[in-house]
Amino acid sequence: MSDMQNDATAQTNFGRSEQKRHTILQSAEELFLTRGFNGTSMDEVAVHAGVSKQTVYNQFANKASLFVEIVQSMTAQAAKRVQAEMREPETLAQVATELSGHAERSLTIVMTPKLLRLRRLVIAEADRFPELGRALYDGGPGRAIADLAVNIQRWADRGLLSISDAMVAATQFNWLVMGEPVNQAMFRADFVLSKAERVRHIQQAVRVFIAAYECKTKRATMNRKIKTGQLRKRKFTYA
Repeated sequence: MSDMQNDATAQTNFGRSEQKRHTILQSAEELFLTRGFNGTSMDEVAVHAGVSKQTVYNQFANKASLFVEIVQSMTAQAAKRVQAEMREPETLAQVATELSGHAERSLTIVMTPKLLRLRRLVIAEADRFPELGRALYDGGPGRAIADLAVNIQRWADRGLLSISDAMVAATQFNWLVMGEPVNQAMFRADFVLSKAERVRHIQQAVRVFIAAYECKTKRATMNRKIKTGQLRKRKFTYA
């Protein structure tokens, strides 16, 4: 057999293996989220995926490692949807618009029933498997906060915000947005955040953040111009 034929065979085998891995992950995700970690066995995963038990173990050493990969995969997909590219704002009002869009995307995704079930499941197993909690935090809130911090730092460098620690500021904004709605949803299966409530909640979170981190020197200069008649007083809104 030629080298080209060997390479083609290897690629075919690799493709089949990846397809089986994907099928196993899909089946395991469905079982874990409906039956829980303890209520799901590797045998059931194999049956649901239509593969042998040995095939499952060839891909994943144990049930915990399989669950960790599911957590990493689901949080990565969610983070990708949250981190839409932000435009470069020229004004504080435009910063508020970008923050509002980020908050809307974050809440919409995190509040989906599937991700809420995943959070509850990870919390239930975090004492026994700390790596689950790390995977969920690092791939979810941790990644979202770090990515937002990059934008916040860039806006601060351009004089739009007054920030001494972008990670702290991003963390604070994250919890201004997520804190109350996510806590309610985690503990109350019947909790629904209406569109009007969501809009109001995001507006308030953005308003608090901007009030804390707007560039005070620019505000002071503007106020001086207003007092001396150089600038007509007008109402500024941030959401």
